[in-house]
Amino acid sequence: MRRFVDKVVVVTGAGSGIGKATAERFLDEGAKVVLVGRTRSKLENVAKSYPADQVLIIEADISNEAAVDGLIGMAAEKFGRIDTLVNNAGMVAQGDVASLSTGDWRKVMAVDLDGVFFASRAAMPHLKSSSGSIVNVSSVSGTGGDWGMAAYNAAKGGVTNLTRAMAMDHGKDGVRVNAVCPSFTKTGMTDDMTGDDKLVAKFNDRFALNGPGRAEDVAAVIAFLASDDARFVTGVNLPVDGGMSASNGQPRQ
Repeated sequence: MRRFVDKVVVVTGAGSGIGKATAERFLDEGAKVVLVGRTRSKLENVAKSYPADQVLIIEADISNEAAVDGLIGMAAEKFGRIDTLVNNAGMVAQGDVASLSTGDWRKVMAVDLDGVFFASRAAMPHLKSSSGSIVNVSSVSGTGGDWGMAAYNAAKGGVTNLTRAMAMDHGKDGVRVNAVCPSFTKTGMTDDMTGDDKLVAKFNDRFALNGPGRAEDVAAVIAFLASDDARFVTGVNLPVDGGMSASNGQPRQ
């Protein structure tokens, strides 16, 4: 498919995992893609297989308001428009409210929630002009709780409801806003989990499909939500979780 020819897509956290797979999906479908991340070498690794005029690499910390304003400006200046923003960059700090440090709490909120707000706000004028879209990468952890992940749950819960709010506020502006909510997905961040056979078995007992998922599985859904195939879809937080959320939580009989 070549659904994104002549379209411009900004992907944060594009150097690895879901962000990398998403950037590659849009590039393969003809988009010009702005690769945003903290580590230039990772971004260059993504870009190396594509024509130089199809990609723009920007090193930036998306929790920094000024940096985000700057990168959105650079993207629009380089390519003349922005059609889709994928807010993917994120981090995790484990702990309950009794054990989390203030520093870890603020880091998670700054990256996982503030970054989505900063980028969406900066991109909105361009998305209004192009009748574009935002796809946020939330999580099943933003639709229900986990043990020992209070900060991540709070931040992703914020992303989930911010998605709905932006969809309502900006639909009449022609801007669609949706989110994907992955569960356990094979990425560099989950290497320690995928190597634990007992843990994988526990997850597979909850999945309706065999898991964990792949970054490419999530990227495909992101591309769908950004495409004209989803032109009447907005405000959706779409689980990409192998059927985990189909369960009411009771154990297998």
